[in-house]
Amino acid sequence: MWGWMLNDQFGILNHILLNLGIISHKIAWTANPDTAMIAILIVDVWKTTPFMALLILAGLQMVPSDIYEAARIDGVHPLKVFWRVTLPLIRPALMVAIIFRMLDALRIFDLIYVLTPNNAQTKTMSVYARENLFDFDKFAYGAAASTMLFLIIAGITVLYMFFGRVNIGGRGE
Repeated sequence: MWGWMLNDQFGILNHILLNLGIISHKIAWTANPDTAMIAILIVDVWKTTPFMALLILAGLQMVPSDIYEAARIDGVHPLKVFWRVTLPLIRPALMVAIIFRMLDALRIFDLIYVLTPNNAQTKTMSVYARENLFDFDKFAYGAAASTMLFLIIAGITVLYMFFGRVNIGGRGE
């Protein structure tokens, strides 16, 4: 679907932007090296936003309403309630959402492979590993790239969980 929408000949995105006068000529969004990564990023954000919203909504639903009522009775400004009450309480859900999104962004393959095949500007480690494994028959390079991707993802996740520890118990440990 996105391939059709971003198509330079009959894509709806070019049609809308031309009619609004934002662009003067049709743009090959996925074929042009200057716009290919931007197009991939827009599609990827569009694809993953609902899941991130659900994760954050689940975190918001875990916050007890009594806390908001107490803050309202005490006359606390809504921005202060957000920064001092809501945000710290949904921090675990935000951490999960950020880790999921980061892992998904690092391992992205499907959108790049479908929308911009053989474009060096949008090559990620996943695409590089697949090319070496299947297109070039360089199994060692493909396996090494996949292993490196795994190690990078695992390392970032461990670091994020270590530095983002949440003290729910309230003790100063």
